[in-house]
Amino acid sequence: MAQRRIRIGIDTGGTFTDVVAFDEDSGDLVTTKTPSTPSNPADGFINGIDKVLGLMEASGDDITAVCHGTTVATNKLLEGKVEQLGFITTEGYEFMLEIARQAVPDGYGNSYFWVKPARIVPAESVRTVGGRFDFEGNEIRPFDEESAVAAARWFKDQGITTIGVCFLHSYANDEHELRMREILREEHPEAIVSISSEVLREYREYERSMTTLVDAAVKPNVSRYVTNIHERLDGFTQGSGRQIPFYIMKSNGGVLSADEVVHQPITTTMSGPAAGALGAALIAQKAGFDKILTCDGGGTSTDVSVVLDGEPTLTTEGTVGAYPSKIPMIDVVTVGAGGGSIAWVSPEGALKVGPHSAGADPGPLCYGKGGTEPTITDAHVTLGRIPPHLLGGEIPLDVEAARTGVQALAERLGLDFERCATGILEISAWNQANALRQVSVKRGLDVRDFMLTTFGGSGSLLACRLVDILDLAGVVVPPNPGNVSAFGLLTVDVKNDYVQTQVAKQAALDHAAIEKTFSSLTERAAAALSKEGFAAEEHQFTRTVDLRYFGQAYEVRVNAPTDAAIDDAYAAKVAEAFHDEHRQLYGYDFRNDPTQQVEWVNLRVTGVGPITRPELQELAPVADDAGSVEDRARRSTREVCFDAEDGYVETGVWWRPDLAVGDTITGPAIIEEFGSTVPVHPGFVVRVDTYGNLVITKEDK
Repeated sequence: MAQRRIRIGIDTGGTFTDVVAFDEDSGDLVTTKTPSTPSNPADGFINGIDKVLGLMEASGDDITAVCHGTTVATNKLLEGKVEQLGFITTEGYEFMLEIARQAVPDGYGNSYFWVKPARIVPAESVRTVGGRFDFEGNEIRPFDEESAVAAARWFKDQGITTIGVCFLHSYANDEHELRMREILREEHPEAIVSISSEVLREYREYERSMTTLVDAAVKPNVSRYVTNIHERLDGFTQGSGRQIPFYIMKSNGGVLSADEVVHQPITTTMSGPAAGALGAALIAQKAGFDKILTCDGGGTSTDVSVVLDGEPTLTTEGTVGAYPSKIPMIDVVTVGAGGGSIAWVSPEGALKVGPHSAGADPGPLCYGKGGTEPTITDAHVTLGRIPPHLLGGEIPLDVEAARTGVQALAERLGLDFERCATGILEISAWNQANALRQVSVKRGLDVRDFMLTTFGGSGSLLACRLVDILDLAGVVVPPNPGNVSAFGLLTVDVKNDYVQTQVAKQAALDHAAIEKTFSSLTERAAAALSKEGFAAEEHQFTRTVDLRYFGQAYEVRVNAPTDAAIDDAYAAKVAEAFHDEHRQLYGYDFRNDPTQQVEWVNLRVTGVGPITRPELQELAPVADDAGSVEDRARRSTREVCFDAEDGYVETGVWWRPDLAVGDTITGPAIIEEFGSTVPVHPGFVVRVDTYGNLVITKEDK
């Protein structure tokens, strides 16, 4: 039998591990899910591969690559479980982390209530080394070898084996950091070290230090996890000695081989959410929508992002938990509102939902695995909005256990059952709506022009309420929505980002120096792509520049041409793009004010190695004798509560795989498939498009 070519995408979530396999020869896509294994995520990963290979009647020898979205780094940071770290910095700057930015979140009016988060490195674990460069990379004081050796030996004596190094202005000259790493290797060889000039070659010492320390903090966990998966993947090749190519999703919307990821693990901090945003972007663009908000609802949390013209927006101002991270990442906001989010009563007697989650183990009450508190999933199943089982019947749900838990909560609050259950879902919907506002309204975008693309196991359950709350144009629900993140992993190219700070006013730009920096960054990107196995003719590069008006504290990033000579006309074109973007973000610009000078700050190059993307399949036309949509797809009816005031209404239940292009269903309705359920509220209508997407709009729109 001829060997097949199968590429597999696996996204590990808090509750389920989603798997999509792409046959590169036939173009077939096969999707499935398997329960996640929080105690050892690698078990769920391997179970997922076993399951999908069985469905395809294939073997490990047919696998050409595995792409993975992992939350190992994210979870470590979100949970604040950072082990003992060491920090080495320039003499006189030992309190850099304590001083930080001297800013209070939400303004100084919050200063009475805000508690400064604990430092990622305690003051006693900081060591300084003499030596100093200026911002242009000129040495002011020589490197102090003696204090460097003393610092390395101190960390060894203390048993601190994870260390971050950030010297002042090392983005301009990294000689001292490189020498410090050599000394650490000589004096403390078991130490895991991250240096800032390799993690983030960009100015602003506090952010560069934090990003470097976060990179160091997650290195051991990511390395162990990737090595474990690699070893277990080799078992699929039955001792042939062939290693299955293994890629990890990065926060910037690209993938990188697992061997390289262990050297730059901070690039994976938004690995899972990034894959979902990219998959949704491709699906929505194919469906004809160019302004999209994405809503990825899982068991533990919901991730939202914005997509313009098929491209998710990027940011370098992101945070993971309490830690700022300036590496390029898809602009995702996460809120603790997933299917497993727990409903509870505050000390003041108010109903709250999340951020604590029952996760996959023990899970919601209806899982019957020892859960003790009601969750969002329990509210849905007791109101009839989801069926009394998951995954097409593979996982039965205990509706009575869920009802008992919600009833107990209702009694504590003095509410009737329906008001309590719908209240849980209403709070969850507003939590999600506020997250969507953060990525849209706060960025100067009018959400009324946007469609919402919902996916993930629980992403579509509150879609109609989100349309009402935000006055969105409508909703797009892709086929197999629970597997969109895994599908997204099969659509992404290999990507590497490189940055260099080079501050200069527009009027005094050194064009030759900018050309030299862009060329240097491009060479580094090309070398990385070649190492990943891409031929030189396949390499693609994009350039961006961070600019600001002179005196501003923060920059705006804009695209820059890659195939034009850098001269006055080039600079003017980049500045014009900056004025446009500044007006979009802040409502004004200074393009006609000669007293307001434009300043260039950071130059960036992204190297791209393109892969073969799966083509979205159009639905086959329905046969003439197949009957009406009622005959084909309506399975049953059940009593469903959409609004506590209206109580339960008789609602048709439809089986999504039997829907055809052009089918229209008017709410109230419940549309079910293997991995998810879509409740369609009264007043909404659903249309099935060419690619099998459910396009939901209000009847009066």
